[in-house]
Parts: sequence; structure tokens; C-alpha cells
Amino acid sequence: MSQQYSIEQIPVNFNKIIQEIEKGEKIEITQQGKQIAVIISTAEYEKFLNKIPSFGESIELFRQEYNVELADINPDEIFAGVRDKSPGREVIF
Repeated sequence: MSQQYSIEQIPVNFNKIIQEIEKGEKIEITQQGKQIAVIISTAEYEKFLNKIPSFGESIELFRQEYNVELADINPDEIFAGVRDKSPGREVIF
């Protein structure tokens, strides 16, 4: 959960704000009731800079790096006993 401070409250609460950021909290800064900025920890900021890939992006990177198509793997054979082939539940629209 994030804390919210107005610009006027920052100087008075600066030490408290820094402590909250060190704990991993994000701090929302407002001006005249509107959010104008967010303060985050360095670790969170580095995540944005390094942009950790999503699951789908990670799979695509894996496929590009290892060229799975050339591995002569048949997914139907590997997952034959794993996949549920039942029709599933009935859905009424």
C-alpha cells in the first residue's frame, strides 16, 4: 500500500518518507489533490531500467536462443500422458 503526501507535507515528513521508501513502499506526491509523481526505491527503479521481460517475452527469447524446432522434440509425445483430453465443463452463454 502506498502513502500519499502533498508537496507541502514533504519537508516536514522527509525522514518518514525515506524510511517508508527503504521498506519498499511507494510514495505518491500530490499537488492540489492531483497525483503528480511517485517516489520508489532504487531497487524498484532498476527493475524499470532493466525491464524484466514478461513470461511471453522470456519464452520468445528462449526460442530464439535455443531454436527448439531443430531439437527434434515432439511435444505430442512428451505431453501425451499429461494433457487432459476430457471435453471440460458445459458453458451456457
